[in-house]
Amino acid sequence: MKKIIIAVLVAAVFLAGCAKKTEEAPVVEKLKVGMVTDSGSIDDKSFNQGTWEGILEAEKDMDISTKYLKPVGTTEADYVKEIGNLYDAGFRFMVTPGFKFETTIFAAQDKYTDAKFVLIDGAPHNADYSVFNTASNTVSIFFAENESGFLAGVAAALQIKDGEMGFIGGMEIPPVQKFNWGFQQGVAYANDNLGTKIVLNAENIIYQGTFSDVAAGQQLAAQMYDKGVSVIFAAAGGVGVGAINEAKSRAKSGEEVWIVGVDVDQYADGIFDGKKSIILTSAMKRIDIAAYDMIKAELGGTFPGGETLIFNAANNGVSIPAKNPNLDSSVESKVAEVFDKIKSGAIVVAAEQGSLIK
Repeated sequence: MKKIIIAVLVAAVFLAGCAKKTEEAPVVEKLKVGMVTDSGSIDDKSFNQGTWEGILEAEKDMDISTKYLKPVGTTEADYVKEIGNLYDAGFRFMVTPGFKFETTIFAAQDKYTDAKFVLIDGAPHNADYSVFNTASNTVSIFFAENESGFLAGVAAALQIKDGEMGFIGGMEIPPVQKFNWGFQQGVAYANDNLGTKIVLNAENIIYQGTFSDVAAGQQLAAQMYDKGVSVIFAAAGGVGVGAINEAKSRAKSGEEVWIVGVDVDQYADGIFDGKKSIILTSAMKRIDIAAYDMIKAELGGTFPGGETLIFNAANNGVSIPAKNPNLDSSVESKVAEVFDKIKSGAIVVAAEQGSLIK
């Protein structure tokens, strides 16, 4: 009987110890990844959508939870408010798309020091640009738009072979300028090396001044098409939407006009009869990859806080779409060769105006 009692007591002590260990086991919470959109919608076919798609892809592959918030306005106060709302809800990793968040993150990174911030296409600075600071809990990401524009220029030139092209930009800021300069260099490269005869007149290189004036974009595109331009590279947000609308309208009437899309694959936006699209190709910035990679880095303990990263051809951060229904297979093959030369350094695409169209 004593042996039985002792055995029962030992078992009870053992089980109690196990229960205690179970109760004391730390609970590992999922990383909560938040996003604040800029003034556009989450399905804007541009920065908001590209960023969110990268976050959702990370959610499929990694143990995270996600949420985005859309501010009611476009001021720094509006953006800061939504970052605060995410923080109060337990989000400690936040992704913000676009230069409009530069002053917001400049303030937020010091206010929420235990949170991590990913600023895409911008660098944190104060209101008068006198102080720039990417803190240790923030990473700034930029793209080689010049390389992406170059690839799109080569592809468009090879497909059209000869004729006139144009460029419509939104605000004349560095990312848009680099798209323009890269595109010009790509067309020139195709003319000099690949047998094309494309003309880019200075009068058809235009910055509208906003990213929101759809009507102005349509008007500018109409003027260019009326002058004989057949392909317009539109790096202009909502202004580019206007250009796409004009191209679709003309295509429905039988004209052969094209748009080169920007930031993401805009092929679907150019569909005008249920299957055909006026998007020849798109100069892409892999915003989705940038968001995905930073989440992966955080989970792996390698978040590059305090750094400024450049996503370019060498790290597959820029490209044209993998599938371009309006490009011949021979054109895609040649562009792939050019892409490899950029990756290897055999072709260097300038990131400044240089000796381009004046």
